[in-house]
Amino acid sequence: MISITEWQKIGVGTTGFGVFFLLFGMLLYFDSVLLAFGNLLFLTGLSLIIGPRKTLSFFFQRHKLKGTSFFLGGVLVVLLRWPLLGMFLETYGFLSLFRGFFPVAFGFLSNSSNVPFLSALFRRLQGTSSMV
Repeated sequence: MISITEWQKIGVGTTGFGVFFLLFGMLLYFDSVLLAFGNLLFLTGLSLIIGPRKTLSFFFQRHKLKGTSFFLGGVLVVLLRWPLLGMFLETYGFLSLFRGFFPVAFGFLSNSSNVPFLSALFRRLQGTSSMV
Protein backbone atom coordinates (compact mmCIF):
# COMPACT_ATOMS: atom_id res chain seq x y z
CA MET A 1 0.00 0.00 0.00
CA ILE A 2 1.22 3.48 -0.80
CA SER A 3 1.68 5.69 2.22
CA ILE A 4 0.45 9.26 1.89
CA THR A 5 1.88 11.96 4.11
CA GLU A 6 -0.20 14.63 5.79
CA TRP A 7 1.24 17.28 3.45
CA GLN A 8 0.09 15.26 0.45
CA LYS A 9 -3.40 14.97 1.93
CA ILE A 10 -3.49 18.73 2.39
CA GLY A 11 -2.20 19.11 -1.17
CA VAL A 12 -5.01 16.96 -2.57
CA GLY A 13 -7.57 19.10 -0.75
CA THR A 14 -5.92 22.31 -1.88
CA THR A 15 -5.78 21.11 -5.49
CA GLY A 16 -9.42 20.07 -5.28
CA PHE A 17 -10.43 23.51 -4.02
CA GLY A 18 -8.33 25.07 -6.77
CA VAL A 19 -10.13 23.08 -9.45
CA PHE A 20 -13.47 23.95 -7.81
CA PHE A 21 -12.69 27.68 -7.85
CA LEU A 22 -11.47 27.47 -11.45
CA LEU A 23 -14.68 25.77 -12.56
CA PHE A 24 -16.83 28.11 -10.47
CA GLY A 25 -14.98 31.14 -11.89
CA MET A 26 -15.63 29.91 -15.43
CA LEU A 27 -19.27 29.25 -14.57
CA LEU A 28 -19.63 32.85 -13.38
CA TYR A 29 -18.52 34.22 -16.76
CA PHE A 30 -14.79 34.17 -16.11
CA ASP A 31 -14.71 35.98 -12.79
CA SER A 32 -11.07 37.03 -12.52
CA VAL A 33 -10.86 36.87 -8.72
CA LEU A 34 -12.16 33.30 -8.53
CA LEU A 35 -9.94 32.21 -11.39
CA ALA A 36 -6.86 33.80 -9.82
CA PHE A 37 -7.63 32.19 -6.46
CA GLY A 38 -8.20 28.83 -8.16
CA ASN A 39 -4.89 29.09 -10.03
CA LEU A 40 -2.98 29.85 -6.86
CA LEU A 41 -4.65 27.01 -4.96
CA PHE A 42 -4.05 24.56 -7.82
CA LEU A 43 -0.34 25.37 -8.08
CA THR A 44 0.09 25.31 -4.31
CA GLY A 45 -1.69 21.96 -4.03
CA LEU A 46 0.37 20.48 -6.84
CA SER A 47 3.59 21.50 -5.14
CA LEU A 48 2.35 20.03 -1.84
CA ILE A 49 1.45 16.72 -3.47
CA ILE A 50 4.68 16.04 -5.36
CA GLY A 51 7.05 18.36 -3.49
CA PRO A 52 8.60 21.68 -4.48
CA ARG A 53 11.75 20.20 -6.06
CA LYS A 54 9.82 17.74 -8.24
CA THR A 55 7.34 20.46 -9.17
CA LEU A 56 10.12 22.73 -10.40
CA SER A 57 11.81 19.89 -12.26
CA PHE A 58 8.49 18.94 -13.89
CA PHE A 59 7.63 22.42 -15.07
CA PHE A 60 11.11 23.40 -16.20
CA GLN A 61 12.13 20.37 -18.25
CA ARG A 62 13.58 21.37 -21.59
CA HIS A 63 10.85 19.78 -23.71
CA LYS A 64 8.08 21.26 -21.53
CA LEU A 65 9.22 24.89 -21.49
CA LYS A 66 6.70 25.93 -24.15
CA GLY A 67 3.78 24.50 -22.18
CA THR A 68 5.14 25.93 -18.94
CA SER A 69 5.48 29.40 -20.42
CA PHE A 70 1.92 29.31 -21.76
CA PHE A 71 0.52 27.94 -18.49
CA LEU A 72 2.34 30.33 -16.16
CA GLY A 73 1.83 33.20 -18.61
CA GLY A 74 -1.89 32.44 -18.53
CA VAL A 75 -1.83 32.52 -14.73
CA LEU A 76 -0.09 35.89 -14.87
CA VAL A 77 -2.60 37.24 -17.41
CA VAL A 78 -5.50 36.09 -15.19
CA LEU A 79 -3.85 37.81 -12.21
CA LEU A 80 -3.66 40.97 -14.34
CA ARG A 81 -7.46 40.72 -14.81
CA TRP A 82 -7.69 39.49 -18.39
CA PRO A 83 -9.45 36.23 -17.52
CA LEU A 84 -10.64 35.05 -20.93
CA LEU A 85 -7.26 35.41 -22.63
CA GLY A 86 -5.51 33.99 -19.58
CA MET A 87 -7.70 30.90 -19.50
CA PHE A 88 -7.08 30.25 -23.20
CA LEU A 89 -3.34 30.46 -22.60
CA GLU A 90 -3.59 28.25 -19.52
CA THR A 91 -5.65 25.64 -21.32
CA TYR A 92 -3.14 25.37 -24.15
CA GLY A 93 -0.27 25.18 -21.65
CA PHE A 94 -2.07 22.61 -19.49
CA LEU A 95 -2.82 20.38 -22.47
CA SER A 96 0.76 20.53 -23.72
CA LEU A 97 2.21 19.95 -20.23
CA PHE A 98 0.03 16.97 -19.32
CA ARG A 99 -0.25 15.45 -22.82
CA GLY A 100 1.54 12.27 -21.79
CA PHE A 101 -0.62 11.83 -18.70
CA PHE A 102 -4.01 11.66 -20.44
CA PRO A 103 -3.63 8.14 -21.95
CA VAL A 104 -2.51 6.82 -18.58
CA ALA A 105 -5.49 8.42 -16.82
CA PHE A 106 -7.95 7.14 -19.43
CA GLY A 107 -6.45 3.64 -19.18
CA PHE A 108 -6.77 3.69 -15.39
CA LEU A 109 -10.35 4.90 -15.51
CA SER A 110 -11.35 2.33 -18.11
CA ASN A 111 -9.87 -0.50 -16.03
CA SER A 112 -11.52 0.66 -12.83
CA SER A 113 -14.90 1.38 -14.38
CA ASN A 114 -17.52 -1.33 -14.74
CA VAL A 115 -19.98 0.91 -16.57
CA PRO A 116 -20.18 -0.40 -20.15
CA PHE A 117 -20.63 2.96 -21.88
CA LEU A 118 -17.81 4.64 -19.96
CA SER A 119 -15.33 1.80 -20.42
CA ALA A 120 -15.98 1.79 -24.19
CA LEU A 121 -15.55 5.57 -24.31
CA PHE A 122 -12.30 5.44 -22.33
CA ARG A 123 -10.94 2.62 -24.50
CA ARG A 124 -11.65 4.69 -27.60
CA LEU A 125 -10.00 7.80 -26.10
CA GLN A 126 -7.04 5.78 -24.88
CA GLY A 127 -6.35 4.45 -28.36
CA THR A 128 -6.07 7.95 -29.89
CA SER A 129 -2.74 8.82 -28.26
CA SER A 130 0.18 6.56 -27.46
CA MET A 131 2.65 6.85 -24.59
CA VAL A 132 5.48 5.47 -26.76
